Amino acid sequence: MLSLLLRRLLLLLGFFTLLRLGFYISNYATFRGIGLGPVLLAFGRGLRFDVSAILILNLPVVLLSLLLPLHWRAGQQGLRALAVLLQTPAFAGNILDWEYFKFIGRRTSNELTTVGTEVGNQFGQFLLSYWALLLLCLGLLAVLAWWFPMPGTSPPGPVSEREGGRGGKVRCVTVKLLQLLLVASLTVLGIRGGWQLKPLRPGSAFQQAPAVLGHLTLNSTFTLIKGFDREVVERKAYFANEADLRTALNGSASGLPAYPPAGRAAPLPAGTNVVLLLLESFASEYVGSENGGQGGYTPFFDSLATAAGAVRLPNNYANGRRSIEALPAVLAGLPALLETPYITSTFQTNELHGLAGTLGRLGYASAIYHGAANGTMGFDMFSGLAGVQQYYGLNEYPGGASSPDYDGHWGIFDEPYLQYFNQQLGQTKEPFFATVFTLSAHEPFTLPKQYAGKFAPGTLPIHPTVAYADLALRRFFAAARRQPWYGRTLFILTADHTSASDNPAYQNPLGAQKTPLLFFSPGRALPPLPGPPRSAEPNRISQQADVPATVLDLLGQPASAA
Repeated sequence: MLSLLLRRLLLLLGFFTLLRLGFYISNYATFRGIGLGPVLLAFGRGLRFDVSAILILNLPVVLLSLLLPLHWRAGQQGLRALAVLLQTPAFAGNILDWEYFKFIGRRTSNELTTVGTEVGNQFGQFLLSYWALLLLCLGLLAVLAWWFPMPGTSPPGPVSEREGGRGGKVRCVTVKLLQLLLVASLTVLGIRGGWQLKPLRPGSAFQQAPAVLGHLTLNSTFTLIKGFDREVVERKAYFANEADLRTALNGSASGLPAYPPAGRAAPLPAGTNVVLLLLESFASEYVGSENGGQGGYTPFFDSLATAAGAVRLPNNYANGRRSIEALPAVLAGLPALLETPYITSTFQTNELHGLAGTLGRLGYASAIYHGAANGTMGFDMFSGLAGVQQYYGLNEYPGGASSPDYDGHWGIFDEPYLQYFNQQLGQTKEPFFATVFTLSAHEPFTLPKQYAGKFAPGTLPIHPTVAYADLALRRFFAAARRQPWYGRTLFILTADHTSASDNPAYQNPLGAQKTPLLFFSPGRALPPLPGPPRSAEPNRISQQADVPATVLDLLGQPASAA
């Protein structure tokens, strides 16, 4: 039975690979210029998604293949018919995507729930235009029915329940149970795509270079299954046309002078490195310089905020309340507007034009560093989608979870991880864009043993860990100053979100989002931020999603380049 089931699943896997080949040929223009090696690797990566989709779709086939007697011919014939029936929408969806991908630029997900009426109205036209695809689908289903493995005509196993008596029955039941347990375990493993921290999801396909190969790695059955029950977003139209949008963006719609001024030189030299420090739970409430110099647990950050070459934006706000919402905002200018985080939403495979991708086209090397387990919150997946070339997580840190620097809960303590980050930057070819995401200021608010009792306890459990994160920053900058790249680097420091509050001034909707945002360029004076215009409203509101456009502006690149 197990052998027969395996042959059936391998046959389906072969068909899915064939459908992927058809997708590649039909959309060759998208992948033109990519070498054979990366393409073959994308096909290999696609097997994980194929196995997951096949097992989800064919759970009845898997179960019945184990339970139906091999010698019951009618039952096996019915099972073959069921398999063909289940593969019909799978084959049709993948084949339709050979053409539909040209229009939407991604594998089909929940589009059927949003354009279902239009599809119904145009069904006849679709048949006339794409009848060849329909015939191909029917032909593949016919081949599947013809090739579908069936049991041989030889009698069942050597010992039947009657021949073995009671002992034979017990052995037979035991074997069946063991088979079911084995298949159930392997099925769960196959559906989730392996042992990784999080189950497989569409965005995982884009953890390769170039990221566009993620569309080849995916199959439409998988994306359709993952797209079920996802929220439908109402399309908003705030401008009548693109011309009105551009007018509003350059300031003339509000009577302000056009921006940027003609002939303005970039504040920073071409090829300036960019380092983004995304600080876990580093809320404005805990920062002295955010509160008129009163209180706070961040003496180093406060000193940096007043240093030459630093500009602190006093009215900055996070775009979300969760870490998973921070990366899309600071790397791609995507605020958290959905109930579901963008990284796990049905839009996760959409094409992004983020900061890393834009700088990459200018010759920048890019990387994200996060000391937590690889797969945490899908950061490794999103980094590829956002155009980041390398991701470094717990697996890449020397010793990983066995390192003495591991906090026992989330990942690597901030101080050693920022020192590791500094060392890595010293080995990175310039110019580079590097992001590091700290983690120590997170529940359960663990500190390294050598710092027990060394920080003021504060009034909340998070306060000592914020002070520790500030110390880690101090030592990172002390080490970075000795590096040759330091003087050629723009640093951006901000928080992913806020955390617990005991200050009434922050216990309101604005205070719950209030986070610092600091730009620091050693040895260079930065202009007032943000524009436009630079000097008219020095205290205007800023947000995480402003980071990509602001960085491009400081580097003399138009925001539209993103």
